[in-house]
Amino acid sequence: MQHQPSPSYSITLRAEIENKIGMFAGIATVIGKVGGDLGSVDIVQAEKGKIIRDITVNARDEKHEKEIVKAVRSIKGVRVLRVMDKTFTAHLGGKIEIHNKITVRDRNDLSKVYTPGVARVCMDIHADKEHAYKYTIKGNSVAVITDGTAVLGLGNIGPYAAMPVMEGKAMIFKEFADINAFPIALATTDTEEIIQTIKNIAPAFGGINLEDFAAPHCFEVESRLRQELDIPVIHDDQHGTAVVVLAALINVSRLLRKDIRNFKIVIAGAGAAGLANAWMLTVYGIKDIIVCDRSGPIYRGRRHGMNVYKKALASKTNPRMIKGSIADALEGADVFIGLSGPNVVAAEDLKKMSKNRMVFALANPEPEVSPEEALPLVRILATGRSDYPNQINNMLGFPGIFRGLLDVRATGVNEAVKFAAAKAIAHTIKDDELHEDYIIPSIFDRRVVSAVAHAVAEVAKKTGLAGH
Repeated sequence: MQHQPSPSYSITLRAEIENKIGMFAGIATVIGKVGGDLGSVDIVQAEKGKIIRDITVNARDEKHEKEIVKAVRSIKGVRVLRVMDKTFTAHLGGKIEIHNKITVRDRNDLSKVYTPGVARVCMDIHADKEHAYKYTIKGNSVAVITDGTAVLGLGNIGPYAAMPVMEGKAMIFKEFADINAFPIALATTDTEEIIQTIKNIAPAFGGINLEDFAAPHCFEVESRLRQELDIPVIHDDQHGTAVVVLAALINVSRLLRKDIRNFKIVIAGAGAAGLANAWMLTVYGIKDIIVCDRSGPIYRGRRHGMNVYKKALASKTNPRMIKGSIADALEGADVFIGLSGPNVVAAEDLKKMSKNRMVFALANPEPEVSPEEALPLVRILATGRSDYPNQINNMLGFPGIFRGLLDVRATGVNEAVKFAAAKAIAHTIKDDELHEDYIIPSIFDRRVVSAVAHAVAEVAKKTGLAGH
């Protein structure tokens, strides 16, 4: 599948061009012929007989970037001086920094924010640790923590390489929910070390966002931390994904006027996201869910490729005991949810589904089935990508969820909170606005975070999670 040019592969060519009529038109034509998407063009310097321009172009991938540069270099009268990858440029020096809220201008200011005045505040918190929420950053801070074992679609690339993702997540927390989020990458994959390390740093934070931890150890890490800490702990790859998927399904049920509990659902992927989605949808009341892994449908009594988490799920899913392949599982299904990897389903297999087929192919960057091939066959298509309608993105969930939990000093998180978040996301779209290409709000719809935060805070209070 060939992708369209994307800002993810945006380059700026600084080119010295002979200052003759038609030269730039020739450059634009060449870029178009090789499939580049021409963006901004800026004049850097003009001299007698030549002009230097910065030409920004979106490409499909790194190979395509090189093809574009080669094509421009081949033009007579053009000399490419420099090529800048705008994505790498955006990450130079890291994407986040810390700012002071109070200006330190003189000794008087210093004596209040640091020694000797700070000692009074320290002792106040020593007498009542709950005052840390009032007098430190704790009440509005989240730790975004990873061990780098399951990063995006990249897999086990380690803690150093995982940091750009953690920084990006911290940016989203701040931009959309005004939460101070700190990226933390752990140089260990030992479950006990991870748990102990997070417990040791927890006093500084009002919440813990686990990110890109591989299954199955992610389940134990989250479960133990929830038991042993008095702040919310959420593994976003599991629950953030499940919240947004549930929100989309709620809107599909509204659009089709069909009870969500009667959907027949097939999930591809039995890792963190796949198992969490299955559990959440089961608890929500959907009875016919089949989860498939590399060995096919998971069912009671299956021996190959099982673990304790899959065995527990098998007792609650696949009521018709479907065996065989994922193609067999899709027979008569209403919804396919892909949380695995590229090309696990053939377009031909989708024809086995029910009349109103709904396909959520969420693997990134390559979905489980080609969107171009799926679109003519399905009623509703959703992906994890931004270049197709209905982007299922965790960003719709986690900023508002943590905002609501922090606002009430929540001591944990429960299913009711997640259901409230999903409903709030879903109902951002009014009944008369719902459409096959609009079952989930835009990630840039600023109403979403506010609606989710309010709903989460209210449910946290009602269910006894609020700390004040």
